[in-house]
Parts: sequence; structure tokens; C-alpha cells
Amino acid sequence: MEKIKLTKQGYEKLQQELIELKRQLMVEIPEKIKAARELGDLSENSEYQEAKNAQGLIASRIEELEQMLLNAEIITENSNASVVSLGYWIRLKNLDTGEEMKFQLVNPQEADIFENKISVESPLGRSIINNAKKGQTVKIKAPKGTIVRYEILDITAD
Repeated sequence: MEKIKLTKQGYEKLQQELIELKRQLMVEIPEKIKAARELGDLSENSEYQEAKNAQGLIASRIEELEQMLLNAEIITENSNASVVSLGYWIRLKNLDTGEEMKFQLVNPQEADIFENKISVESPLGRSIINNAKKGQTVKIKAPKGTIVRYEILDITAD
């Protein structure tokens, strides 16, 4: 498996998720399975089936997280960036609406729109990663096919 570049915060978030899932797998799920077994016939016991399904999903996610963390490379950021790169905070201005937005460019494993973390694999991310510079105007093709023009106002490490 190739290296997965993560921010320090993203790495720590995945570690916390792994810890929580292991706790669920070792404590909560066995309790649910035990309680469901006590209800009787397992072949028609939906609580038992749900607990077993949850156990399988959690175990699968744990394995996925362990592989990601094993192959993770924490990216380091310079305080002054001239080119848009993974891990940096980007401030853009929509030249059509005047609206500004600030987001961090991250790998898909860390993407979270509610935390303003945009994937490098998104249309926006693909359009600006590794080639766009502060002050540059970029054109981004939105999923619906419209072209949006942005000016890169700032590129920072935080």
C-alpha cells in the first residue's frame, strides 16, 4: 500500500476513531450479543443479527484504519507557501459572487466539509493542487458543468 499523506490533526483524529472502535468492539458489542442471546432463538433474533452485523462492520473499519495509520506520512507545512499544497489553508474569492471561503486542502481520508477540509480529489482540489499560486485566478469546472472563477487570496499553514 502506498503512503497516505495526512495532517497531524487528521492522523490524530483517525487514531481516536480507532481507539473508540476498538472499545466498542471489545466492550459494547459483546454486551449486545450477550443480551440478544438471552432473548432466545438466534435464527429469528433481529437484535442478535444487528449486533453481529455491527461487529463485522466495526472490525472491518478497524482493519482499514490500522492500515491507513500504518502507511500514514504526516505532512509538514512551511509557514510561507507560494504554491497550493496538501495541508495548507487556502482563502479564495469567488469572482462572480464576491464570496470568500477558507478551507484546508487534505486527502480524502480527512475531508470534512463541516471542518472546512476539502479533498484534493474534489473538483476544486484537483484544480488548484501543486500549481496554483497566491494572487492567481483559477477556473474550476463544477460537477454541474458550470465554470467558476476564483482568485487565490492567501495560502497559509494555519
